[in-house]
Amino acid sequence: MKNIIVFNNTTGIAEIMAPFFNGEDVKVQTAQDFEEVLQLIGRENVHLLLIDAEWDEKGWSKDMEAIRYLRQQTAAPIIVVSSQAAELAKVMALTLGADDYVMADDNPLVILARIKAQLRQYTQLLNSNKNISSVYRVGNLEMDDLKHRVTVNGKDVKMTPIEYKILRLLIQQRGKVISIDQIYEAIWKMKAIGADNTVTVHIRHIREKIENNPKRPCYLKVVRGMGYKVV
Repeated sequence: MKNIIVFNNTTGIAEIMAPFFNGEDVKVQTAQDFEEVLQLIGRENVHLLLIDAEWDEKGWSKDMEAIRYLRQQTAAPIIVVSSQAAELAKVMALTLGADDYVMADDNPLVILARIKAQLRQYTQLLNSNKNISSVYRVGNLEMDDLKHRVTVNGKDVKMTPIEYKILRLLIQQRGKVISIDQIYEAIWKMKAIGADNTVTVHIRHIREKIENNPKRPCYLKVVRGMGYKVV
């Protein structure tokens, strides 16, 4: 049974999606305040968070701070649900730690597909120690799939499930240029449509965590007009 927490629910996304969760082996709980969602994370095995984000006239709200804080508390996927279609809102949410961003008025079947994709990836990540025992080393960067651990210069680097999968993909294909569309389709298991911002934000986060100077990366390089590679 997969445990999904809906935080805020101002758009009624929990009720909208309820019929589509039938037969999906998921339990959905709603949390209307921040303390409640923290309690649920603390006492239960949470597999995914749906954050219903509100926006003020500047495109910012307390919900954005909630995303930042919740990302520090859990490795479970975070999907932001919002009525705000502006690209800046999407970039902001992804920058603060969300794994995906969907519109509240999207087709519920599309939302369900994105939720299932995130749940599948997270489950695979949790079970990776049963299937993969490889250790990858690039200079002072080490990725241990058995322990699901990334270190740089011997120091642990905390990564979200999406960041971990992107880095592993690039390390496994070390030296090969992987395009943005290839990264998106490999990680999200969906056709890449407008994937540039999503992938770019996650790449930036990875660089900030593994590079001494993200502006002059020594591990994760961009190849202009082509994609990214680990060298």
